[in-house]
Amino acid sequence: MTSIKHALVFGGSRGIGGAIVRRLARDGARVSFTFVAREDSARNLAEEIAGAGGEAFPIRADSADAAQIQAAVGAAVKQHGPIDTLVVNAGLFRMATVDAVSLEDLDQMLAVNVRGVFLAVQAAAGQLNDGGRVVLIGSNVTIRTGMAGASVYQFTKAAVAAMAKGLALDLAPRKITVNTVQPGPTDTDINAGAVDTLAAMSPLKRVAHPDEIAGLVAYLAGPEAGYVTGTSLTIDGGFTL
Repeated sequence: MTSIKHALVFGGSRGIGGAIVRRLARDGARVSFTFVAREDSARNLAEEIAGAGGEAFPIRADSADAAQIQAAVGAAVKQHGPIDTLVVNAGLFRMATVDAVSLEDLDQMLAVNVRGVFLAVQAAAGQLNDGGRVVLIGSNVTIRTGMAGASVYQFTKAAVAAMAKGLALDLAPRKITVNTVQPGPTDTDINAGAVDTLAAMSPLKRVAHPDEIAGLVAYLAGPEAGYVTGTSLTIDGGFTL
């Protein structure tokens, strides 16, 4: 069990985000989480957690929209009270080589993967309990991509890792820790159809299960990680070795 009473997860309806919501709820937290388009997935997840005796509150919010980010924090606090743990998982992944990246895709990835992450922390900071936790979901592509077409995604995730350091210093006086989790290839919708190829590239010859990523998030959100801040923890089965 953790000491978390209320966790807010941006981008929590499915995939890694859904696994994080399930894990934190199983550990006893009341969880609020955002979704953008898949209301069915969000409602199903909330019902699943309720059926297991937990509490999960879905909130529609686009992480590219500053007003919706602010509103999501307000709705979460109204529903479950002040926040103990903030997880920012919302992100976009679109591949194209530098000569083919559209201005629209560039702007959208910057808006969600960088601006949206900062705005989520900024919006939640005043509602975070002292001694709370912030966990940002980055990517192991910050260290290595190994493929063409991921340059925009790579530098947005590198920005998240750098951002965590500054945010950790900003929030340290309140004993709030800020860390980044950098998953490698994971068995989610985004990798559908590529799991076997990605597994062959890994020393462990498999990809991660979303629950494994959620486990690392739960550790960073728990009492044993109180002295861990401003760092990036890569969980990729040796993919970047």
